[in-house]
Amino acid sequence: MSVWRRRAASVALLVALPVSGLTLAAPASEPALTTSDAFVLQRALRQGVVTRVRAPAGTTALTLDGAALPLADDGMFLLAFDRDARATAILRAERGVDPPIEAALTIAPGKWRVQHVDAPYRGSAASDAEFVRRRAAELEQIDTARRGNVVSDGWRQDFIWPVRGRLSGWFGSQRIYRGKPGSYHSGLDIAAPMGTPFVAPADGVVVLAAAQPFTLEGHLLIVDHGMGLTSAFLHASRLDVVAGQIVRQGQPLGAVGATGRATGPHLHWGLRWRSARLDPLPLLPD
Repeated sequence: MSVWRRRAASVALLVALPVSGLTLAAPASEPALTTSDAFVLQRALRQGVVTRVRAPAGTTALTLDGAALPLADDGMFLLAFDRDARATAILRAERGVDPPIEAALTIAPGKWRVQHVDAPYRGSAASDAEFVRRRAAELEQIDTARRGNVVSDGWRQDFIWPVRGRLSGWFGSQRIYRGKPGSYHSGLDIAAPMGTPFVAPADGVVVLAAAQPFTLEGHLLIVDHGMGLTSAFLHASRLDVVAGQIVRQGQPLGAVGATGRATGPHLHWGLRWRSARLDPLPLLPD
């Protein structure tokens, strides 16, 4: 449940979202408002989770903590917060000649699998000279792919599993080595036999398909679902699509492998909205 503030009328609005639909409840001292007066969220705000949001009626521009957000013609947009995002944010809707609407957001903390290890920290792949030599060019390719302005409605869809298998790695999990934190796991790992096909979890456009394995990711595939939301699939044994190709939900993209830095065959699925790393699991059916 989130508390919204409408500056012009100084009206507080509580927005609750039960499974059956939208419920609006206002404090007893305030008049009830319609959905046109508020942001309407698909799900509660939490670190590492993305949600679809409907903007107040008449919204012409959006900002989150002062940074512009993309807005679809029908007033829908995405909102997400990184695994380590701070607990508060300000969402603002400009409405032309009408007064703006501003929301003070509270982002609930995520629940992560953190393991304390009684062993010294041994460093990361960044300490490998060959890795360092190749990595800058690889990161530039990844950043360039994610900076594109792709038109796709995949972000509107209910996502499906790209492959079924045992979950072998969880988003946000982290090891603490005698008080020194290691890097947290930035995606969801799904273990499956070598060569198992994986599919597009939603519509999108392929923005990167690494024919030559990257040092860390191996055969890397990035699909842009539109509105700044991207899926990255790592360690593939092969890729069946190419950059620029439009893909549809359920379409085969490649096969599970262990290329790059991987200890066994699995699909690492990393989800991002803009620069925020996200957990794919809340988007998926049971």
